[in-house]
Amino acid sequence: HVHLEESGGGSVQGGGSLRLSCVASGISYPQNCLIWFRQAPGKEREGVAFINTPVDYTRYADSVKGRFTIPLPTTQNTVHLEMTNLKPDDTAVYYCATTSANRWCDTFNENDFDVWGQGTQVTVSS
Repeated sequence: HVHLEESGGGSVQGGGSLRLSCVASGISYPQNCLIWFRQAPGKEREGVAFINTPVDYTRYADSVKGRFTIPLPTTQNTVHLEMTNLKPDDTAVYYCATTSANRWCDTFNENDFDVWGQGTQVTVSS
C-alpha cells in the first residue's frame, strides 16, 4: 500500500519561501500523480498543485500560480512544492495526496484521492 509523508513545513515571514517534500513509499512502481492540498483553520480543504509524473505535467490553483512550483522530480516517488512570496493567507496545513489505484490527476477535487499524508504546518506571519 502506498504511504505518503510530508515534510518541510515551518514558520516564515510574509514574502519568504519554503520547500515542502512528499515521499511516497511502500510501492515498487512510480506513483503517477501526486497532489498538494491545504487546509486553513475554519476553511475547506483547497487543491494547490499537482504533477502527473509520467509526462511531468503540472497544474496550479489560481491562488498560487506564479508563486508555487513543483520542480520536475529527480527521485522516483518524491515531489517537492517550492513556495515563494508567501502570504499570511497561505497559512495552512499542507497535505500530499494520491490514489491507491495510481490514477493520473486531473482535478482538485479532494474526493478523488484516497491516500493522504499526515500534513505539515505552514505558518506565514505578516
